[in-house]
Amino acid sequence: MYDLIIENGRIVDGTGNPWYLADIAVQDGRIVQIGRLQGQSAVRRIDAKGLVVAPGFIDMHCHSDALLFVKPREEGKILQGVTTETIGNCGMSATPVSDQNLELLKKYTNSIFASIPLAWDWHGYGEFLDKVETQGCITNIASLVGHGTVRIAVMGFENREPDARELTEMKQLVGTAIDEGAFGMSSGLIYPPGLFSKTAEMVELCKVVAAKGGIYTTHMRGETDNVLDSVQESIDVGEQSGVSVEISHHKTAGKDNWGKSRLTLSMVEQARKRGVDITCDVYPYVAASTMLGALLPPWVHEGGIDRLLDRLQIAENRERIKAEMVNGVAGWENYVKAAGWDNIIIASCPGNTDYEGKSITDIGKLRNIESAEAVFELMVEEKADVLMVVFMMCEEDVTYIIQHPDVMVASDAIPSPGKPHPRYYGTFPRVLGKYMRKDHAITLPEAIRKISSMPAQKLGLRDRGLLKEGMYADITIFDEDVVEDKATFMNPQQYATGIEYVIVNGQVAVENGMYSGMLAGKVLRKGH
Repeated sequence: MYDLIIENGRIVDGTGNPWYLADIAVQDGRIVQIGRLQGQSAVRRIDAKGLVVAPGFIDMHCHSDALLFVKPREEGKILQGVTTETIGNCGMSATPVSDQNLELLKKYTNSIFASIPLAWDWHGYGEFLDKVETQGCITNIASLVGHGTVRIAVMGFENREPDARELTEMKQLVGTAIDEGAFGMSSGLIYPPGLFSKTAEMVELCKVVAAKGGIYTTHMRGETDNVLDSVQESIDVGEQSGVSVEISHHKTAGKDNWGKSRLTLSMVEQARKRGVDITCDVYPYVAASTMLGALLPPWVHEGGIDRLLDRLQIAENRERIKAEMVNGVAGWENYVKAAGWDNIIIASCPGNTDYEGKSITDIGKLRNIESAEAVFELMVEEKADVLMVVFMMCEEDVTYIIQHPDVMVASDAIPSPGKPHPRYYGTFPRVLGKYMRKDHAITLPEAIRKISSMPAQKLGLRDRGLLKEGMYADITIFDEDVVEDKATFMNPQQYATGIEYVIVNGQVAVENGMYSGMLAGKVLRKGH
């Protein structure tokens, strides 16, 4: 007798092949048989007639690190059909921790970790994963070690290249993290301290990652005016180190750069022809979201958050920042120039919640001050704990990137109070509802490949991401005609529709669109 049989469904197996009719038998958390199983016995049967049966969706890039410790559990991902999440992105992971620089790390990650109070009672990567395992998980968790976190542990927020000893120590921390279960290293090269690094540093660290079979995911140095140079740097790191590269949440942002996605993805294609293992991921929205502090030029960030806040108290520093926002700084990702104040919206602002959903222009008018001064005041009042949404991409680029065969889908979801980017609640149903069903930009089999087997292959998850006998039973069952995101920028905390069942490691976590409370996820460790 099987534990579970899913019958009468249209199976889209994750390979990109057309759907076929079959039943799936699950035993001890794995798929054990696929075929016509009407005569077989099972403890539980799910009738999937008229529904699509697909591999559980894999979120290649998110920021759920601190959310794993929150109770009650946030259901936004499991109700999208996500069965595996990848944390530790954009150079920001919760480990490794050095006691001397722990306070710097806490303040650095505070807004991305949604101000969730953490115990911080770990040092190495293995300890952190053990803590997550003790908590239990809704979804499976794969993790990356953050370059920024490693650099903070060794160098704090120093704006310089590491010396030989520091570089050796950083390489040791990265190597140990992968030995203890991290799937690779991430970078956030627009954020301090990643923005203080040079390409040579990334190459040396990625040589360690490559030697251990890990991947390198990068929030590139720029996604606006310097996007072409940034893609080239990503390719160079892969070519010189031998590491497998993932360009995170790929975009060509700012009106001056709309249409450049054809150039950037051509660069990726050419690199792949030369043997560079490089791919991208994308979220299906025309707005980004990150920390408000990303509006400030690099020198303001030296020394960490406390030093940044001190600098913002000085009038001549403010005047210098305003000038640089207008004129730019070589190599700096200037969001103000790319988007304009009207298109920068406050998403989360705990001490001024009435500003959430308002633009910087609106807030400046309410306070009767310049827009830049409004940013400075909010940063100081909130101690830099502010998230923003930035409208700076065009729909044509987003669609083109989603369609590209070397691109998978990821949410880049940052959990937060207020009005967070709707991608936390809607990413994967939006791909299926808007880009597949309504826009016909991609086919159903291709959409499923981009959210299941492709990220599994990139991460090196050889037993997930496909519906095949012997694979773990991570399965999402949805109504192709109904599935749709409901979250909006003004009302983001709305769950999607059409996701009927989600099965994690053989356990039914979502039934008839409702989360069961099941903690069936596993902490996945590279090499284990």
